[in-house]
Amino acid sequence: MAARLSRGVRGGPAGFLRRAGRAAALLPVAVATAGLVAAGRTDRAARWWARIGGEDSAAVRRPGAGRLLGHALVCVPLGLIALVPVGVEVLSVLRGLLYPLVESGPYDHSWGGPTLAGAWAAHFLVALPFAAAGLGALALLHRLHHRLAGRLWGRRVGAGPVLVTLVTALACAVLVVAWTHQL
Repeated sequence: MAARLSRGVRGGPAGFLRRAGRAAALLPVAVATAGLVAAGRTDRAARWWARIGGEDSAAVRRPGAGRLLGHALVCVPLGLIALVPVGVEVLSVLRGLLYPLVESGPYDHSWGGPTLAGAWAAHFLVALPFAAAGLGALALLHRLHHRLAGRLWGRRVGAGPVLVTLVTALACAVLVVAWTHQL
């Protein structure tokens, strides 16, 4: 198990981006699991969860339909939490990299204005740390999912990951409500 965990921690930038992408896929895979189980394709759903969790699908026992559905239900809050950093990534691209396509000017009152080049550079430089923070949050969500998925693969899961998931879900709900009220 230690070798499997160390393999998940390493991997450089490609491994980091892979973990962030897997966390972003939690909600669609959780929803698709219900359809796969209803269609009798529990083997395929188990392979998906093994891939997302970084498990060696040949080395772990296959979970049953009930365990897969329970895990999918537990992953819905994680998938909803993942929507926040995914939204940060989308906004970083739209308002940073693609700023000239989003804002047509004049740039007299924009950050970095009054020229398009200055406004674009300022918005791009502000978006970079937010994009990094969003990717970091997704990678941490992947790690949390890996801890929660232990029950799916027959490992013991303590109260810590469950408590962290609940507190994070509550914090994200407060953030989203506050953000929508300021629009």
